[in-house]
Amino acid sequence: MQSRMSNPVNVLPDALQPIRTLLQATRQGGVAETTLELVHLRVSQINGCSACVDAGSTSARKAGETTERLLAVSAWRESPHFDDAERAALAMAEAATRLADRGDAVTDDIWEAAADHYDEAQLAAIVLMIGVTNMFNRLNATTRQIAGSAW
Repeated sequence: MQSRMSNPVNVLPDALQPIRTLLQATRQGGVAETTLELVHLRVSQINGCSACVDAGSTSARKAGETTERLLAVSAWRESPHFDDAERAALAMAEAATRLADRGDAVTDDIWEAAADHYDEAQLAAIVLMIGVTNMFNRLNATTRQIAGSAW
């Protein structure tokens, strides 16, 4: 596979810093870095973004995530490797990524399950991570960015 073009954040360099600032802001919410990395990985898996799956698994390992848990993310509901808080974050990630799959994509049950484990700042961090990841996935998939390529 070959990229269709350079990553849009390289073509329009003023876009990169605000995106990086958003990513840094997700780290200010008090959510474990490994949880945010799991959210990023799951969203990227759903969207089929190989560049983000590659980058996400690498950064998750750097944050201390195990290979066993990384391999289980795609089947998190059936896996014994995740706690209830992580499951709530992953459920939110799936629902907020698949907005068109149902009328009320992020149901009250999904929201309340997450709110049982995370305060408002933590929920904000999770929602921002989901949104930023979806944006990256769309940029990378549309332009066919190659896994492992720098942006």
